[in-house]
Amino acid sequence: MSENTFYPIGTPGTPWSDDQKKQWHDAAVKSRSYADEVIAKLKSLSSHGFNLLQYGTLSIDTNSYPLFALQSRNWDINKPVILVTGGVHGYETSGVQGAIQFLHTSAQDYLSQFNLVVLPCISPWGYEHIARWNPYAVDPNRSFTTDSQSQEAVHAINFVNDLEGELLLHIDLHETTDTDESEFRPALAARDGEQYMADTIPDGFYLVGDSENKCVDFQNTIIKAVKQVTHIAPADNNGKIIGSTAEYEGVIYYPVKALGLCAGMTDAKFTTTTEVYPDSDSATPEDCNNAQVAAIESALDYLIQIHLPEIAK
Repeated sequence: MSENTFYPIGTPGTPWSDDQKKQWHDAAVKSRSYADEVIAKLKSLSSHGFNLLQYGTLSIDTNSYPLFALQSRNWDINKPVILVTGGVHGYETSGVQGAIQFLHTSAQDYLSQFNLVVLPCISPWGYEHIARWNPYAVDPNRSFTTDSQSQEAVHAINFVNDLEGELLLHIDLHETTDTDESEFRPALAARDGEQYMADTIPDGFYLVGDSENKCVDFQNTIIKAVKQVTHIAPADNNGKIIGSTAEYEGVIYYPVKALGLCAGMTDAKFTTTTEVYPDSDSATPEDCNNAQVAAIESALDYLIQIHLPEIAK
C-alpha cells in the first residue's frame, strides 16, 4: 500500500477499503474518559429536575459507551419541547461540556415554560478518542438519514422520534477547530479518494442555520448574545465562512436535511447549529462552554419573549 501524499493512510485517488478504515480506527488513541468527564457529571442531575435515561449503547463496547439523555422529570404534553444535542462530533469538547454546564446551571430556570431534553454526548467513542468520525470512519453528522450507517445517529433519531409533544426548538452544539484543517478534512479527502483542497478556519463563533427555514431574527438574537462572551467570526474577503455566504454577521445556511445533519433530524420550527472556535488565543475552554450556554439561553429567551406570547393569543 503506497502512502497518500497528503494523508498517511490510503492511496491517492482511491477510496479507502475496509482494511484502511480499520487501519484508521486502530491508530486512534483513547485520550480521555467518557465515564469520568461525562457520565459522572450527568448522574448528579436528578436533583436538578431531570431524569437520566439510557437510550442505547454503541456495539463496539456496550459497557463503555451507553448513550444518555436528560429529560424534564415533570413532562407536560402541553408545553413545547426543546431539544439540545452535543457531541455529535466527539472531538468538539464544548459541545459536550457546554450542554452539561447548561444542565447544571440555568436549565431548571426554563422548566416552567418548556419540556427540555438534552443529548449531551451523542458520540462517546469520538469523545474519548478526540475523533470526528465514529469507529467505522463514518461521520455521524452526515448520517441523520433513513439509511444511516451511524449507530450514534440511529439511536438519537429513534429516541427523539418517541418524544411526546410539539418540538419547537433544536439547537445542536459544535466547534470548528484548527484540527479540522490539519487532520479531519485531509482524512475525509483520503477516505473518499478525492483531492484535498486546503481552506481556512474561521476565527470566532458562528451559526449554521437551515437554508429551508432561516429564522433570521432568531439566529441574529443568538449572535448578539454570544458576542458578549466571545468574538464572532468575520467573513473572508469573499464574504464567506467555510465556503458559504455569510448572509448576516456570523450566520451561514446549509440545507441541513439534505446533508443529513443532526440539526435536520426533526421538523422543529426553530433550528440552529453553533460553531465555537476553541483555538483562538483569546478564548479559553471556559469561554467556549460559556458561549454554548449563552447560545442556548438566548434561544430560549427569544422563544419566551417572541413565540410563546404568539401561541397564547
